[in-house]
Amino acid sequence: MKFISTAALLTLGLGAMFPALAQTLPIESLRQQEGITLTGTVGSVVGNSFTLSDDTGEIIVGAGPRWYQEVTVIPGEQLTVVGEYDQGEFDAYRITRANGDVIVVRDGPGRPHWAGGPNRQQR
Repeated sequence: MKFISTAALLTLGLGAMFPALAQTLPIESLRQQEGITLTGTVGSVVGNSFTLSDDTGEIIVGAGPRWYQEVTVIPGEQLTVVGEYDQGEFDAYRITRANGDVIVVRDGPGRPHWAGGPNRQQR
């Protein structure tokens, strides 16, 4: 128990010093949070969804509907994905490739631009 308390305090201390580092989590430890950063390897790809795995597990990442924006990733590619865990899937906000290229899927939490379908009212 002492080890867990010490590890938690150390993590909180590092989080204050290095906020981006503290937000990177292994897939198995996801909870309902916003703005989580995951890093892993692409597995299978179907449309704008793909599996991302690290040494702790695997999760499906959704990158919005293809009619809104086509996102192309390939199996074996290393990615960093910022987003939120939602009902068993990870909804991507931003995808960063190993070479530094960034794909912006949406602004962040809340109603995405594509909500309402392809025939939605434009603002």
